[in-house]
Amino acid sequence: MIKDFDEILEKVKNGKRKKLAIAAAHDLPVLQAAADAKRLGIADSILVGKKDEILKIAEENHLDIRGFEIIDESDSANASLKAVELVSSHEADMVMKGIVDTATFLRAVLNKDKGLRTGKLLSHVTVFYVPALDKILLLTDAAMNIAPDLMAKKQIIENAVHTAHAIGIEVPKVAPVCAVEVVNADMQPTLDAAALSMMNKRGQIRGCIVDGPLAIDNAVSKEAAAHKGIKSPVAGEADIILVPNIETGNAMYKTLTYMAGAKNGGIIEGAAAPIILTSRADSHESKLFSIALSSLSANREG
Repeated sequence: MIKDFDEILEKVKNGKRKKLAIAAAHDLPVLQAAADAKRLGIADSILVGKKDEILKIAEENHLDIRGFEIIDESDSANASLKAVELVSSHEADMVMKGIVDTATFLRAVLNKDKGLRTGKLLSHVTVFYVPALDKILLLTDAAMNIAPDLMAKKQIIENAVHTAHAIGIEVPKVAPVCAVEVVNADMQPTLDAAALSMMNKRGQIRGCIVDGPLAIDNAVSKEAAAHKGIKSPVAGEADIILVPNIETGNAMYKTLTYMAGAKNGGIIEGAAAPIILTSRADSHESKLFSIALSSLSANREG
C-alpha cells in the first residue's frame, strides 16, 4: 500500500518515462516542477509559451531545461490549444496548465477538433498525504463538478478509482460523505450515498468498496465510527472521500492544505489523457506531485 508521496515518486520512476506538454509555461513554479520531473526521471516536457520569458526564468533560477522543446507562443489561448493538440496527436502523453486561467485552458481541452473529449465525465481527483492520518487520502471532486447528480457521482467514483489503482491502492475504499451517517429523505446526498453503495454491491461500480452515507469523522476515524456503533467495511479506513458538491470539496481541500499541512497533487480524469489542473498559487512541489500522478495514470492507460 502506498503510504506517502516519497513512495509515489519512487513508483513512478519504475514506469515508462512520459512526455508532458505545458500550456503557458513561462512561470517559475511550473518550470521548477518540470525541471524536477526531468531530474527525477519522471517526465520530459514540451514548453509552450513565451520563449524569451521561459529562458530568462530558467537562467535566473538555475533551472536545467536543456533538452526540452520550446514552442514560442505568447497568446495563452493559442498556447493552451497547442499543448492540448500535442497530446491529442500523441506527441505528448499528458497536458498541464501553466500561467493561464482555468476557463481558457479547459476550452482547449474540450475543443471539438483538437481536444481530449471521450464522452466521459471529467472530474478532479486530489491525492493528499495527511500527516494526522499518516496515509494517502483521495478527495473528489473539489474543482470541476458543481452539484453532481447520482450518475455523475458514479462516474466521479470511477475516475477516482482509476487514480487509486494507478498509485497502487488495489481495492480503494470509497466514502460518500454527508452531514450524517444515516439515510434521510430530506437530504439528497444521503440518498445518493445509499444508492451508490447498492450499485457497488451489484457490480455497477467496480474495483472498489463503496459504503455510505458516512460523516467525515466516521469515514477517517475508527474510534469515531466505533463510538457511534457504525459497522462498515469503509468506516475509519476510507481511501477516497466523495464529497456531495464543490463547496464541500473546496473547503476540505483548502482546510487540508492550509490548516493540516497536507501535501497534495491533483489531476483531471475522464479525458483521453491525464490533465494537470493545478492552481496558479500552488507550490512547485504540488505541481511536481501532480506530474508524478499523471505519469502513473498515463502508464496505467498505456
